[in-house]
Amino acid sequence: MRKKVDFLVIGSGIAGLSFALKVADHGEVCIISKNKAEETATKYAQGGIAAVMYTPDTYEKHIRDTMIAGDELSNPEIVRIAITESTDRIKELIEWGTQFDKKDSGQYDLAKEGGHSEYRVLHHKDSTGLEIQRALLCQVQKHPNISLYENYFTVDLITQHHLNIEVNKKTNDVKCYGAYVLNPETKEIDTILSKITLLATGGAGNVYSTTTNPELATGDGVAMVYRAKGIIEKMEFIQFHPTSLNNPGETPSFLITETMRGFGGILKSHSGEKFMNKYDERGSLAPRDIVARAIDTEMKISGDDFVFLDCTHLDENKLITEFPTIYAKCLSIGIDITKEMIPVIPAAHYTCGGIKVDEYARSSIENLYASGECSSTGLHGANRLASNSLLESAVFSHRASIDSIKKRSSITYCNEVPDWDSSGTVLNEEMVLITQTHQELQSIMSNYVGIVRSNLRLRRALDRLQIIYRETEELYNKSILTTQICELRNLINIAFLIIKMAQNRKESRGLHYSIDYPKTRNNI
Repeated sequence: MRKKVDFLVIGSGIAGLSFALKVADHGEVCIISKNKAEETATKYAQGGIAAVMYTPDTYEKHIRDTMIAGDELSNPEIVRIAITESTDRIKELIEWGTQFDKKDSGQYDLAKEGGHSEYRVLHHKDSTGLEIQRALLCQVQKHPNISLYENYFTVDLITQHHLNIEVNKKTNDVKCYGAYVLNPETKEIDTILSKITLLATGGAGNVYSTTTNPELATGDGVAMVYRAKGIIEKMEFIQFHPTSLNNPGETPSFLITETMRGFGGILKSHSGEKFMNKYDERGSLAPRDIVARAIDTEMKISGDDFVFLDCTHLDENKLITEFPTIYAKCLSIGIDITKEMIPVIPAAHYTCGGIKVDEYARSSIENLYASGECSSTGLHGANRLASNSLLESAVFSHRASIDSIKKRSSITYCNEVPDWDSSGTVLNEEMVLITQTHQELQSIMSNYVGIVRSNLRLRRALDRLQIIYRETEELYNKSILTTQICELRNLINIAFLIIKMAQNRKESRGLHYSIDYPKTRNNI
């Protein structure tokens, strides 16, 4: 298939769907989803979306909380844009059909999470992302200008490189003409030409052994932009969610939302000690980077494989009502959270860096935008404030739509783009080469590039990564392409970016904590 569209959207979470809805009245839109359209990271976002709704909360308070959580590395201008536009984006989600929980008074039932000074997190029970995903998909499926392709995998962005024009890191006019996409029915690579392309491909949690991310989170968008010589930044800042359910063998790890701590849950050791106040005066409601390192420290001191989140002192009926999904999940493995503490461990959760974009979500590659977790807007700095991620997607997809609608009419298709050349490739009949390399990669990253790092660990990780990089590139070049080999290749690119950027950061800051550099905040 060779297809031309005005807007190509790669990803079907909140970032991709909200952008598609906003531009659909201005041209033909094609959404590419690597899985079923509803299977996205958005779907798994339990806690909610942060926004200023009522007094005594203010934009200034939310801005300050975001800067503090980001260890003052967030871009103040970007933070102000995201926070001051938050209320309007919430109103749009509601107009599209999202049903956030309300109190009996009719006001929205706002929650409070770690790092927030006020109650400002809108939610739908403990499945907020699922509700947003439902509402947006319903709107997208009704729009006549939007085509949705499920189970299609985007292999690479199309740039001048594919026209045999040299593109390197110093090239300042790289242009995106669309993408090459693996068709699940024909098993061939289709060519989709577009005037505007938006990457909304989500995170990269599956570079680690334990992650709350769905299996589709393999860093595809970031890896594609890296190969296309676009600018990537701050990949060293990988957020580990402090509290995933300790249920060995389950993938992805089930998330125990931070809202449970905002509701009154307390982190405890196996001896029943409340340990968080040793590390931060905010206790169990400290920002995620601090809580994750504290848990990691406690586990190393005690030798235990997990710690506990204790909710047994809370009102039983309210606990079940507020967190029905978590209650049911824990009950399914024999834990009644109203009577027993929940075993929890940190898990790779969110990529704070990614494709560098500006205030309109424009990447360094012309006609290419990025929104959501694959992007680096500057909002999160060295650590993301809880529930700012869905907000970021809504705000910057909106801004991308404004800019791209203005530009669309002045952009022409590049008809010289060749179709994908798969000559000389053969079917890979040794799947074990892919699965074992993936496990080896996850082991390297989990052991050497996790919550706590060192220069020695990073060097060792890079040495081992270079071997599997060479092996995988050789396999990729001679194989008929499959989703599995493309994902592995992308994850290796992601691992390289994380390691190299961690090596270049000669300090401990936010989510990058190295034992070789002085501590810049707290005593962890």
